[in-house]
Amino acid sequence: MSAVQTPERELPAALADSRGQGGRKVRNSIATVVVVLAFVIAVIPLVWILWTVIERGASLLVDSTWWLNSQRGITPRIVGGGAYHAIVGTLLQALATAVIAVPLGIMSAILLVEYGASRIARVVSFTVDILSGLPSIVAALFIYAFWITTLGFDRSGFAVSLALVLLMVPVVVRSTEEMLKLVPNELREASYALGVPKWKTIVRIVLPTAFSGILTGVLLGLARIMGETAPLLILVGYTQSINMDLFGGNMAALPLMINNDRQQALEPAVERVWAAALTLVLIVLVLNIAGRAIARFSSLKK
Repeated sequence: MSAVQTPERELPAALADSRGQGGRKVRNSIATVVVVLAFVIAVIPLVWILWTVIERGASLLVDSTWWLNSQRGITPRIVGGGAYHAIVGTLLQALATAVIAVPLGIMSAILLVEYGASRIARVVSFTVDILSGLPSIVAALFIYAFWITTLGFDRSGFAVSLALVLLMVPVVVRSTEEMLKLVPNELREASYALGVPKWKTIVRIVLPTAFSGILTGVLLGLARIMGETAPLLILVGYTQSINMDLFGGNMAALPLMINNDRQQALEPAVERVWAAALTLVLIVLVLNIAGRAIARFSSLKK
């Protein structure tokens, strides 16, 4: 009797289960389409901007003069000159910023992750949260008030780097913090079980394991600060000549070059604006590719 009734009872359940799976497939398909559409909508402006910059700026970049000469003696009406002075200035300021911000950011992240919720850690976390939302012009004005007005130093490329440190440190801290949290605790416990001190475990085990993620965060921070304009406008003057002294004199940078030439309505100056923008994009791209290559070849082998 029961052998005859069982299929009849299972049939509605099977139909309900089949309808449930069909419903999930429909919802999954709808969600997939919505996500893909959202991705396409988000990417369209980026592709449009990149295409415009490449189309209008590529003509000057194929000439070696652009990479090897400065704008010294070049007026807005004259075609020619290069961006060597601005490229050097941008790289020097970014290097000085990274030298200060990267160790500071990594040590702050180690304090937050490895040494618990102490009072100092809470203060550091609160400070990083504040700096994360700090407008670049406020950072520039703070450095102007402290470094130039109070301490009496001149406007210089190093003053720009100090302002950029305030903008780069939060990026490095938060990215490093997330990467350190991903390191399995089993690695730390195994190291402690062998009698390795905590500081040596962090240096020899934790940081190498999270190195690729930390490097990605550093590159993201560099990509952000290299495009900032407000600190440049306030803390250093623009020059068309090459200046490699971070501590004295006016210093060019790609954002400053763009700002200087954009004020001219003449065709040669407009072409240099697009070319400088494309140069900045290429520098950030090369830094990202180099960083990923370094992270790949220096990562721990399984």
